[in-house]
Amino acid sequence: MAARSALLKYLRVHVQDFPQNPRLIPFTLSSNVLLRRFSEEVRGSFLDKSEVTDRVVSVVKNFQKVDPSKVTPNAHFQNDLGLDSLDAQEIMMALEEEFKFEIPDNEADKINSISLAVDFIASHPQAK
Repeated sequence: MAARSALLKYLRVHVQDFPQNPRLIPFTLSSNVLLRRFSEEVRGSFLDKSEVTDRVVSVVKNFQKVDPSKVTPNAHFQNDLGLDSLDAQEIMMALEEEFKFEIPDNEADKINSISLAVDFIASHPQAK
């Protein structure tokens, strides 16, 4: 405890003044709370879940190894549609092309149904 007190006694921290225009700083201090400011580009750019569902179902129905009559918003790629892991990866690539963003491999491996794909894409800010 004595070492801590001695250290704090001689510790100096350089503090800079914040600019007057709050748009110039990425964070805002308010009532001792640090709030993160998001850019206008990210805020409000998420896609509507029903639109994403329609587009994902459409992509899966157009996949040549899938019977379009079996495709539902809750269909599982392997159990309901009879796809293997390679087919699921091809669907992930088709979804990346449709929504114009890259799905990381570790996330793509977890997506094994249409509903999981919809949830992931609808919650991703880069999906278009």
